[in-house]
Parts: sequence; C-alpha cells; structure tokens
Amino acid sequence: MKVTYNTYKKSGVNMATANKLVNYISKISKKTYKKNTETKSFKNIGSFGSIFDLSNLKMKNPVIVSSTDGVGTKIEIANKIKKYNTIGIDLVAMCVNDLIVQGAKPIFFLDYIAVNKIKLNKLKKILDGIVKGCKLAECALVGGETAEMPGTYEKNKFDLAGFAVGVVEKKKLLLKNKIMKNDIILAIPSSGLHSNGFSLVRHILKKKKIHNIPIKIKKELLKPTKIYVKEINKLNDKKLINGCANITGGGLIENLTRVIPNKFCLNIDLSKIKIKPIFKWLKQNNIKDHEMLRTFNCGVGFCIILEPKNLNKVKKIFNKEYKPYIIGKIIPGKNKVKLDKKIDWS
Repeated sequence: MKVTYNTYKKSGVNMATANKLVNYISKISKKTYKKNTETKSFKNIGSFGSIFDLSNLKMKNPVIVSSTDGVGTKIEIANKIKKYNTIGIDLVAMCVNDLIVQGAKPIFFLDYIAVNKIKLNKLKKILDGIVKGCKLAECALVGGETAEMPGTYEKNKFDLAGFAVGVVEKKKLLLKNKIMKNDIILAIPSSGLHSNGFSLVRHILKKKKIHNIPIKIKKELLKPTKIYVKEINKLNDKKLINGCANITGGGLIENLTRVIPNKFCLNIDLSKIKIKPIFKWLKQNNIKDHEMLRTFNCGVGFCIILEPKNLNKVKKIFNKEYKPYIIGKIIPGKNKVKLDKKIDWS
C-alpha cells in the first residue's frame, strides 16, 4: 500500500516560493540604502532582526518616533483593477506622513504582507512600490514579514501593514505648545483620495459597476498617496512651522483638532478649500457635506500651522502642484472648531 505523506506545501504553504521572494526583497531593498548608510554594512533581509546604526545621525538628544498603518480597503480596488505597483507607495506614505507631524525624519521601514497564496509577480509589484515609497521618504527598507495563510484569506486576497521609525532632535519636536494665537493654517493639496474612505468609495462603485465609471475617475482611484517628507522636514529644519497635521481618516477637522492646544480654536473658511475632481464626482452620489469632510481629505492632504511672517518662505519650498494656501487661522476659544462659509463643489 502506497503511503501518502502530508507536507507543508500540500497544506497551501510553499516555502520554496517564499524563499525566492526573500531573495528578491534582499536585492531591491538595497536601492533604499544611502551611501555611508546606517544599514548598508548589515545584512538585514533574511535575518531574525533588522539592525540600524544610530551613531551616524549626529544628534545630541535624539528622540525616536514610530508609526504603524495600513492602506485599508484600497487593496480591494487594486485587486479589482489588477494594478499593484502603487499600493506599496501608499503603505509607506500612510506611515511616514504621520511621523513628520511631530518633526521626525523617517530612517527605516518594515512591511507585513499577508496572503492566501504567494504569487511572485503580484508581490514583486507590491514590493517595488514599497521600495519606491521608501526612496521618496528617504528611509531604508530593513525588513518585514510575508505570511502565506491559506484558510485565513480567500483566494487572491491580501492585506498590508507598515511600520516606520523616525528620529528628531528633541528641541525640534513639533508639539502642541508651539502653536500660538493668530498662527495661520495652510492646506497642502493631496494627490487625490490617498488611502482613506475607500469603503464608501467601494459602496458607490458597487452600485455603479466599475466598468461604467469614466476613465479619468478610474485612474484617480489608485493614484498613490503623496509623501510629504522632504518638504515638511525642510520646513522644520528652517524653523518655519509651529505644527502640522496629516489629513487621513476623520478628514480635515478631526485631524487638525488633534494638534492644537485646548485653549485655542480652529477658524476654518471652507470656501477656500480647492476641491479635486474625484471629490466632486463622489459628492454627486448623494453624500452630505459633513460626511464628505469626515470621510475624505477633499483635496487637502496635509496641513501646516505657522506664523504669518513665514508664509512666503514656506510657499517657496513647494512645487506648483503642491503649493500650500491659507484656509484659516488659530483663534482663542474653548470650542475646537469654528467653520465659516461652505465648500464650493461646482
């Protein structure tokens, strides 16, 4: 009688394919290392832990800032359209854009990819995006985990999570106490939807069916999240800003209120917000203004708070596409927010 042996591969986990992926990550991650980098001399990919040498940072009182995040159900759009080369940029952006709110410079990044089955071509595209995101954020991809989990994830399904670490000189930390009365609030444009609100987007798409959507709108769905690292770090190095906020889940108002002291109030002129076409299209699908504002960035990807005298110097840091503009100011008051006028959706 022939004996049939059980193997890990028969259960749905292919270790040989996983090892091929590790070799690929080891190769492409080197693109994120700088000359004389703090990671270059260490073989991180494939090791048990990732090493980063802090001694080269030349800081007197370094403070570590960390952030972890995912890309939500934007993954489902990527699966639907079968386009995977930008979702990795989103993953890095969601983590590093949080770090810079407190003035930190991202130094390294780790990813977690969970899949039903490892498909090399698909995962290579995702990882290429992660590497591109790390290069844009000027941080090193030092490790991660790829988990093949048959039975936990359905066929072709996957999930992503990222973890970023940054460092900042203690005196350069951007904290609430730096924000003052009469500081102005500048909106920096988003690249589009970024990575929030996609459950509502998918709810609308389900009704309309994706093949019936205009090509212009379809292209917007997977446009990668803008990474603001270079601009914000430059502003903080030059001491031109007092605070900032990453506009993610919860929208403009909820995220801005997280960074101002209790004794102050946000005075926002909603009519000043420059709405991008994708949000105008979404608004046409019976969504109220309040719901739009708390679900989507509505064209504002990041906000900075500064003294009015620094306005022109700050604007010079940005290119034309992401030139910031005034949407409000900081005023005394116990109510966290005072909204003026309405958004122009036309």
